[in-house]
Amino acid sequence: MVDRGASALSLPDDWPTHPEPILALNRMGSFDWDLDSGLFHMDAQAHEVFDLRPDEFDGRPESLSGRVPPAEAFRLDSAVSQALKDGSENYGAYFRIRTRAGELRWTHTQGYIRRDETGKPRRIVGIVRDATDELAENEERLEQTAEDEARRQQTNVVQLTTAALAHARTVQDVIDILKDVQGLTLLGAKSLVMGLVEAGSRIRLVAEGPAGSFVPGTLVTRIDEPYPMSEVVRTLGPRFIESPEEFAESYPILWPHITGLHITAAAYMPLIAQARPIGAIGLLYSDRGGFSAEDRNVLLALGSSIAQSLQRAMLYEQEKDLATGLQQAMLPRTIPSVPGAEVAVRYRAAGAAGTLGRDIGGDWYDLIPLPGGRVGAVIGDVQGHDTHAAAVMGQLRIVLRAYAAEGHTPATVMARASVFLHELDTDRFATCLYAEADLSTGVVQVVRAGHIDPLLREPGGACRRVAVEGGLPLGLSAEFGSLEYPVGTLELDADHTLLLCTDGLVELPGADLDDGMSTLTGLIGAGPQDVRELADRLIDVAEERGGDDDVALLLLRRRVLDTPQAGGRLQQHVAPGDPEALTGARHMIRAAVRAWSAGDRADEIELVADELITNALMHTEGAAVVTLRVLAGSDRRLRVEVEDSSSALPRRREAGESGVSGRGLLLVDLLTDVWGVEARGGGKAVWCEFVVPERA
Repeated sequence: MVDRGASALSLPDDWPTHPEPILALNRMGSFDWDLDSGLFHMDAQAHEVFDLRPDEFDGRPESLSGRVPPAEAFRLDSAVSQALKDGSENYGAYFRIRTRAGELRWTHTQGYIRRDETGKPRRIVGIVRDATDELAENEERLEQTAEDEARRQQTNVVQLTTAALAHARTVQDVIDILKDVQGLTLLGAKSLVMGLVEAGSRIRLVAEGPAGSFVPGTLVTRIDEPYPMSEVVRTLGPRFIESPEEFAESYPILWPHITGLHITAAAYMPLIAQARPIGAIGLLYSDRGGFSAEDRNVLLALGSSIAQSLQRAMLYEQEKDLATGLQQAMLPRTIPSVPGAEVAVRYRAAGAAGTLGRDIGGDWYDLIPLPGGRVGAVIGDVQGHDTHAAAVMGQLRIVLRAYAAEGHTPATVMARASVFLHELDTDRFATCLYAEADLSTGVVQVVRAGHIDPLLREPGGACRRVAVEGGLPLGLSAEFGSLEYPVGTLELDADHTLLLCTDGLVELPGADLDDGMSTLTGLIGAGPQDVRELADRLIDVAEERGGDDDVALLLLRRRVLDTPQAGGRLQQHVAPGDPEALTGARHMIRAAVRAWSAGDRADEIELVADELITNALMHTEGAAVVTLRVLAGSDRRLRVEVEDSSSALPRRREAGESGVSGRGLLLVDLLTDVWGVEARGGGKAVWCEFVVPERA
């Protein structure tokens, strides 16, 4: 028995074995097949049965393929495999071999299976003999039986190939299935060629096999040239070639280039879809002498199945190209460089197999340069996965960019975008997150419309989810008359990274959003520091996970500029009766004062700003818009503006009896370096300035 610990190529001491009963048989060859190593030993008589010289056989069973036709090899392999699987001790089979002269003759083999103590087959010993004389009287019946079995096998291969083609999405998928060695080669074909019609006048070769069988000059051929594929495309009918002489006579240009393949017959079928030829396929045989009516029907059915699959694949690729082109046109072609920041954006289309148009959706990103060293970052997702979603996304992206560039506050940008989407009269809504960052201070104002929260990564790798109060998705907020969007404020310190993404990066099959966000924060924390490498890593994870949703991703990492930048600007909308907005404005002022190195006057600035905001909310009927900016000049100054919708000018009043009111403008006058009032449309803006020298 073979040592189980031996390598695959080691042989037992008594191999090859020579059982005395086999040696006693007259005119019978013996063989010994070691299943562990795969080596197949034959004696001299067995070589004669296969019409082989000893130097023509290297001990590998597959080397007998030159003598055993594919259909016969399949039947023989099936008999051996069945015996190995069902625990049989022996097997027997008749099969045909092709001699050196090209003749077919009947052969018989019988093998005895030797197993180890566990029942695993380790060796097969047996005989092989010429059975031509034995079967002379029954040859016709056996040939018919072999033909029937071969035909059943052909039909089975066609069915399996058709089933595989049903799942092909692209033309390359179809080609890969046809070139599979376990596919059409079981039909007995020696070689395969397939071409597709281009521009209605030429055929481009897209598949050929086996390797090395390519004929020079046939990569692109005209339909009017004397080639078999050109002929079947012109005539829309199949071409069956049943002898080498017929092939050489019909196609004298092609025949000299394929004589090395020893072709004896060939079948060429046009690939027709919707009554027009889209290509042609050819199967070349080395062991056929013709095609029966049933053979032709089987091959024609195969050609029809391939044509249908190719048509589906072509339509899919056309739809995909259209969708991809539309998606690329709607997304920003380039992302502008932003002083003081490193930015990376990525987009991954959904991969819903087998559905046209599902490779495109409404996810988008955008980066909008704004005056005063600010930048707007947008991430959004329009409902749906089709070209309509992409079209809506493109329009929405443009109006968001326009509203932001006009100088509106983040809340106003979001509200106006919602009204725009509602007025499009589409049934789609969109989630969106807009973040406006002042890179000179690191203060970021965030507005969220039904979108997932942003993430913030620290230089050391720690990552956390930033909870931002949000409003309804765009379109829905306008429909339900709820256009209030709270503005959240966060600080983006040096080398901190802000990450905005769509839910395709977060949602996991069978997990809720919180679990997905937790997994994502872990990935970000363990990811590379560089934003581009981190973006690539996250998209790779999304690719590996797959899924039916798009992924859009925007990362912004703040870098502190070497030189101070003038013109920093922040803005906050404060509505009456909204204490959270007032708290957010105070937080913004505090963060800006610290970021702009005005800490020495922090108390004065916060007190004056709070007084102006309170006056605007108490003495006017509308909201207040607070703006902070840095002004460069002979003296560096910090300017605070509070704008309201009332045209009534502020005036000094004496303090009341309680001593509580009437001191507002007095405080403003005492604490600021200069202040004043400006008319703004139908309202006004009260402004004040503080000199804040540069720190050494």
